[in-house]
Amino acid sequence: MSDELVVAHGLRKGYGAGERRVEVLWGLDLAVAHGEMLAVVGPSGVGKSTLLHLLGLLDRPDAGELRLFGIDVAALSVDERARWRNRRIGFVFQFHALLPEFTLEENVAMPLLIAGEGHSTAFAAAAELIEEVGLGPRRSHFPDELSGGEQQRGSVARALVAKPELLLADEPTGNLDATNAEHLFGVLRQLHLSRRLTSVIVTHNEALAGRCGRTLRLTGATVEEACSKT
Repeated sequence: MSDELVVAHGLRKGYGAGERRVEVLWGLDLAVAHGEMLAVVGPSGVGKSTLLHLLGLLDRPDAGELRLFGIDVAALSVDERARWRNRRIGFVFQFHALLPEFTLEENVAMPLLIAGEGHSTAFAAAAELIEEVGLGPRRSHFPDELSGGEQQRGSVARALVAKPELLLADEPTGNLDATNAEHLFGVLRQLHLSRRLTSVIVTHNEALAGRCGRTLRLTGATVEEACSKT
């Protein structure tokens, strides 16, 4: 098996048509190894979120090749892409997106319930993740009863409840103060290690990015290695 979980060659993605078309990614090459914690940094508008949407199968490239888990994703059907998003890929957004009418425990269990898991299995897995992110006493609370940092930790638990192999996080600390950002990053780092994840984290926080295993600076066409650790 290849050591690379993500391999992209010549990825291109733009939006609009004609004179209004904006090219966001053009000819991007990228490789992410199994078990790597990779930070992606760069100014607004260079395609960081677009890249994560492609890796998370939320969008398709206009051109180029993308392989995840050794498979060319262009060959996947719509249903297969949906199953991968549910089971193999976890996604954390800048804003928690927890459903307000459900408790934290129900929100975290939701991906497994959607996948057809039994109630007891889904809620046992949710309880385990909620404990891991330090929210055990808050499991029956609704999102508006949680702080911003707690809501975001809840979204991390939800992203990982189905035991994905790949975690994608788009500015996960961008809406948090420094203390909560530090706490959340610590949770992400702990879960990355304990669950043997491959993680790609988009961030504007250079200090947190520097604590990942590798940091790449995205320029649209290329990625430049800014920092690498052994």
